[in-house]
Amino acid sequence: MQMTTRVLSVALPVADMDAAVAFYVGVLGCEVRYDVEAVPGVRMVEVVPPGSQVGIVLLPPDSPVPIAVRLGTSDADAAYARLAATDGVVLHNDEVLRWEGVPPMFHFSDPQGNSLVYLETSKPA
Repeated sequence: MQMTTRVLSVALPVADMDAAVAFYVGVLGCEVRYDVEAVPGVRMVEVVPPGSQVGIVLLPPDSPVPIAVRLGTSDADAAYARLAATDGVVLHNDEVLRWEGVPPMFHFSDPQGNSLVYLETSKPA
Protein backbone atom coordinates (compact mmCIF):
# COMPACT_ATOMS: atom_id res chain seq x y z
CA MET A 1 0.00 0.00 0.00
CA GLN A 2 1.32 3.43 -0.93
CA MET A 3 0.43 5.51 2.13
CA THR A 4 1.83 8.92 1.21
CA THR A 5 0.42 10.56 -1.91
CA ARG A 6 2.10 13.97 -1.66
CA VAL A 7 3.42 16.73 0.57
CA LEU A 8 0.59 19.18 1.21
CA SER A 9 2.30 21.78 3.38
CA VAL A 10 5.02 22.52 5.88
CA ALA A 11 4.15 24.48 9.03
CA LEU A 12 6.40 27.09 10.57
CA PRO A 13 6.08 28.84 13.93
CA VAL A 14 5.89 32.65 13.70
CA ALA A 15 5.79 35.10 16.60
CA ASP A 16 4.24 37.96 14.58
CA MET A 17 1.66 36.70 12.08
CA ASP A 18 1.15 40.01 10.27
CA ALA A 19 4.90 40.54 9.84
CA ALA A 20 5.34 36.94 8.64
CA VAL A 21 2.53 37.26 6.09
CA ALA A 22 4.00 40.57 4.88
CA PHE A 23 7.40 38.89 4.40
CA TYR A 24 6.14 35.76 2.63
CA VAL A 25 3.78 37.71 0.37
CA GLY A 26 5.62 41.02 -0.09
CA VAL A 27 9.21 39.81 -0.17
CA LEU A 28 9.09 36.16 -1.25
CA GLY A 29 6.14 36.60 -3.64
CA CYS A 30 3.86 33.97 -2.16
CA GLU A 31 0.07 34.13 -2.39
CA VAL A 32 -2.29 33.65 0.55
CA ARG A 33 -4.19 30.38 0.08
CA TYR A 34 -6.21 30.85 3.27
CA ASP A 35 -6.25 32.96 6.42
CA VAL A 36 -8.53 31.41 9.06
CA GLU A 37 -9.09 30.99 12.75
CA ALA A 38 -8.27 27.26 12.90
CA VAL A 39 -9.45 26.90 16.49
CA PRO A 40 -10.74 29.68 18.73
CA GLY A 41 -8.01 32.27 19.14
CA VAL A 42 -5.52 30.61 16.77
CA ARG A 43 -4.89 32.27 13.41
CA MET A 44 -3.55 29.98 10.70
CA VAL A 45 -2.34 31.36 7.37
CA GLU A 46 -1.22 29.25 4.44
CA VAL A 47 0.91 30.91 1.77
CA VAL A 48 2.07 29.28 -1.44
CA PRO A 49 4.68 30.24 -4.01
CA PRO A 50 3.15 30.83 -7.45
CA GLY A 51 2.83 27.55 -9.33
CA SER A 52 3.53 25.43 -6.26
CA GLN A 53 1.16 22.81 -4.89
CA VAL A 54 2.97 22.75 -1.53
CA GLY A 55 2.01 25.43 0.97
CA ILE A 56 3.72 27.00 3.96
CA VAL A 57 1.43 27.13 7.00
CA LEU A 58 2.20 29.94 9.44
CA LEU A 59 1.16 29.25 13.04
CA PRO A 60 1.81 30.82 16.45
CA PRO A 61 4.65 29.00 18.26
CA ASP A 62 2.30 27.87 21.06
CA SER A 63 -0.42 26.69 18.69
CA PRO A 64 -2.52 23.64 19.56
CA VAL A 65 -2.58 23.01 15.79
CA PRO A 66 0.50 20.85 15.12
CA ILE A 67 3.54 22.56 13.65
CA ALA A 68 4.26 19.70 11.29
CA VAL A 69 4.78 18.52 7.76
CA ARG A 70 1.34 17.73 6.33
CA LEU A 71 1.14 14.73 4.03
CA GLY A 72 -1.66 13.44 1.84
CA THR A 73 -2.87 9.86 2.06
CA SER A 74 -5.58 8.05 0.16
CA ASP A 75 -6.79 6.16 3.25
CA ALA A 76 -6.34 7.74 6.69
CA ASP A 77 -7.70 4.69 8.53
CA ALA A 78 -5.25 2.29 6.85
CA ALA A 79 -2.36 4.72 7.40
CA TYR A 80 -3.29 5.06 11.08
CA ALA A 81 -3.43 1.26 11.51
CA ARG A 82 -0.08 0.77 9.79
CA LEU A 83 1.63 3.46 11.86
CA ALA A 84 0.08 2.13 15.08
CA ALA A 85 1.90 -1.14 14.37
CA THR A 86 5.23 0.55 13.59
CA ASP A 87 7.91 0.67 16.30
CA GLY A 88 9.06 4.14 17.26
CA VAL A 89 6.04 5.99 15.87
CA VAL A 90 4.08 8.09 18.37
CA LEU A 91 0.40 8.67 17.55
CA HIS A 92 -0.86 11.92 19.09
CA ASN A 93 -4.54 11.15 18.43
CA ASP A 94 -6.46 8.18 19.83
CA GLU A 95 -8.07 7.68 16.41
CA VAL A 96 -8.44 9.32 13.03
CA LEU A 97 -10.04 12.74 13.58
CA ARG A 98 -13.24 13.46 11.66
CA TRP A 99 -14.50 17.03 11.87
CA GLU A 100 -17.14 18.63 9.72
CA GLY A 101 -15.67 20.32 6.65
CA VAL A 102 -12.18 18.89 7.25
CA PRO A 103 -10.71 15.73 5.70
CA PRO A 104 -10.03 12.76 8.00
CA MET A 105 -6.63 13.32 9.62
CA PHE A 106 -4.29 12.49 12.48
CA HIS A 107 -1.04 13.76 14.02
CA PHE A 108 1.99 11.56 14.68
CA SER A 109 5.75 11.69 15.20
CA ASP A 110 8.26 9.61 13.28
CA PRO A 111 10.92 7.57 15.13
CA GLN A 112 13.21 10.63 15.12
CA GLY A 113 10.56 12.80 16.79
CA ASN A 114 9.58 14.85 13.72
CA SER A 115 5.98 16.02 13.78
CA LEU A 116 3.79 14.90 10.85
CA VAL A 117 0.10 15.03 9.99
CA TYR A 118 -1.72 12.77 7.53
CA LEU A 119 -4.78 14.19 5.76
CA GLU A 120 -6.93 12.02 3.55
CA THR A 121 -6.93 13.62 0.12
CA SER A 122 -8.80 11.04 -1.92
CA LYS A 123 -10.15 7.53 -1.80
CA PRO A 124 -8.57 4.90 -4.05
CA ALA A 125 -10.53 4.18 -7.23
